[in-house]
Amino acid sequence: MAYGRRGAAGAALVAAVLAGTALTGCSGDDGGDEDTPAQSVSDAASAVESAASGIGDLWASATAEAGRQLDEITEGVDVKDDVRLGTPATDDDGRTTVGITVRNTADSEKSFAVQVDFTDPDGGFVDAVVVNVPDVPAGKTATATARSTHDLPAGSTAKTARAVRY
Repeated sequence: MAYGRRGAAGAALVAAVLAGTALTGCSGDDGGDEDTPAQSVSDAASAVESAASGIGDLWASATAEAGRQLDEITEGVDVKDDVRLGTPATDDDGRTTVGITVRNTADSEKSFAVQVDFTDPDGGFVDAVVVNVPDVPAGKTATATARSTHDLPAGSTAKTARAVRY
């Protein structure tokens, strides 16, 4: 499922809505008068507004799911400062990946859950993933890779939204 505000998926959705409105805007209702150009423009504007609202809902859904996964961790400690992300790259399947390094500052072995948010070049949210990094020895670092759930626009960036050590 695509999550985007200004990304290619959002533009495609808006284009599809506009195309559908343009195709239906010229036909009459029940054999009556045809829609006026002003009505077609108004209908298109309403469809775009509705699509934009739906995209916002997708963003909220993605972040809520990631948050839910992290909230299920009981007795976790916020350790966002102990997480470093590498530079995003595109893998052979067209997905955006970014390396994650976690540092266990605890005095015993711990696991980490890291929420990575991806944004498009304009700063619009396009994806969120949660990566688990299990069994990191005390005082050591471990690495993992976050991979987007779908193809993202070129130039997308990543940030650590949340990180929990448990």
